[in-house]
Amino acid sequence: MAVSKDIKFNFLSANELERYQKHLTLKEIGKEGQLKLKNSSVLCVGAGGLGSPALIYLAAAGIGKIGIVDNDHVEKSNLQRQIVHETNTIGNLKIDSARDKIKRLNPDIKVFTFNKRITADNALEIIREFDVICDCSDNFGTRYLINDACLILNKPLVFGSVQGFEGQVSVFNLHENSPNLRDLLPESPLKNAIPSCAEYGVVGVSTGLIGILQVNEIIKIILKKGKILDGQILIFNLLNVEMKKLHLKSDQANKRITNLFQFLDFYSENESSESDNEISRINASDFNSLYKAKPNKILLIDVRENEEFSTSAIEGSISIPLSNLNQKSDLEFIQKESLFKEVFTICKSGKRSEKASKILSKFKIQSRSIEGGIEKIQKLL
Repeated sequence: MAVSKDIKFNFLSANELERYQKHLTLKEIGKEGQLKLKNSSVLCVGAGGLGSPALIYLAAAGIGKIGIVDNDHVEKSNLQRQIVHETNTIGNLKIDSARDKIKRLNPDIKVFTFNKRITADNALEIIREFDVICDCSDNFGTRYLINDACLILNKPLVFGSVQGFEGQVSVFNLHENSPNLRDLLPESPLKNAIPSCAEYGVVGVSTGLIGILQVNEIIKIILKKGKILDGQILIFNLLNVEMKKLHLKSDQANKRITNLFQFLDFYSENESSESDNEISRINASDFNSLYKAKPNKILLIDVRENEEFSTSAIEGSISIPLSNLNQKSDLEFIQKESLFKEVFTICKSGKRSEKASKILSKFKIQSRSIEGGIEKIQKLL
């Protein structure tokens, strides 16, 4: 969905003057500040635990344009913490459930929804349309992707993260010399090293607190008021009622990012996954032997993004990016081909192809992921 470029407002309606009365009496906000909020736009990546309170308070504050990125559906287990959703929206897209809720809360705001995962293919296009980005995602791959896109586009990023009773919030890339996520975590945690929310659990109020603190930082950024968590990360432990603030230093080496596609495997490798035992693999040497012996009996699916495929591809392979693999037309084609051919998935290093094989298995399509990816295969062919 394209974000319209409306003219800037220089007035508040009678309805808005009444709605935002408590803001208008604050000397830090007043009419001028409320107009800044009205003329601002915020993108919320994720409509889950953090995104729920963030979206509600962004709407209540009068942010003029709010974007929501999510491709998940509401489940009953979400309702313990994802307060933007309700029992009667179980099964609905989260973006639809969230949009309807915040529009009921504040009909004057404009809401733009994106029913998709944010990827290297679409991140820059989506993010560039908004003033401030609120990271409410739930895996490190996506967090690094959002961080790097904001670096490229010079967008301020408000970061939040929760686990159990603990949560963190910070502001990245506010100014040229501001730290970013790579200053906090230069190396991404190893896959499965940090338990997911589903594995570890989370108390609902921790997502509420961190999500609200993210909105507080966003409001201060827009108003240019108060002390912003630029160069600092605030850590809360709700179980022991403890709070601490850590200082971050900016390293210019962590800002040298000009192209998201060079980090594709880095972005995808940390997303939570199911047991490795469920993945069927084949090493590069064995695949090479099969490929040479019966190329017409192999369906090789390259799940890298289109830009990667166009620069280097194995002869006879077909391109279906991982982000598009659940499309009905593609699945029907693969199912039909699998009746006569053996299905293999491939990417740069083997991580995305493992995810692709898992997706296919859910649709009763047997496939094998090629270990080591295209780099190892090309050395053998």
